[in-house]
Amino acid sequence: TLSPTCRSASTRAIVRSPDHCMRCSSQLTSDDAQHRRTSTRSYAETAHERGIRVIIAGAGGAAHLPGMIAASTPLPVIGVPVPTRNLNGMDSLLSIVQMPGGVPVATVSIGNAKNAGLLAVQILSTADSDLRERMMAYKRELIALVETMDTTVAHLAEDAGQ
Repeated sequence: TLSPTCRSASTRAIVRSPDHCMRCSSQLTSDDAQHRRTSTRSYAETAHERGIRVIIAGAGGAAHLPGMIAASTPLPVIGVPVPTRNLNGMDSLLSIVQMPGGVPVATVSIGNAKNAGLLAVQILSTADSDLRERMMAYKRELIALVETMDTTVAHLAEDAGQ
């Protein structure tokens, strides 16, 4: 079971590794900051009243959605720049990170929703010790994976006579 503080919106905050899984209650929505401004603003303004604690918003091109949500909510917003056909997501990235003072949007790399989910889990874990323990276990698994990879590379180099 999850604590009521473990809630995120607009993504499934699920992080998986071979032996580990963190699950947070989530709400997946689809919205458009240009064509549905009123509903997007309403969603953002009332998100905290619905128990949401973090919002992840993916956007491509001019990438209005993360900024519009951030301007309308007291909650942390994480922007995920979506790769685009012409500029491979650079336009999305620059649109999201160039928010004016007073409208912060944490931004991950282009197309990296996994890191957005991890960042959301880390934010949520500041108020949830069980979730924090699961995140710490996940980080330990990452360290073990890198150590295993390092050992493998060292053996391959040894076998190659280097």
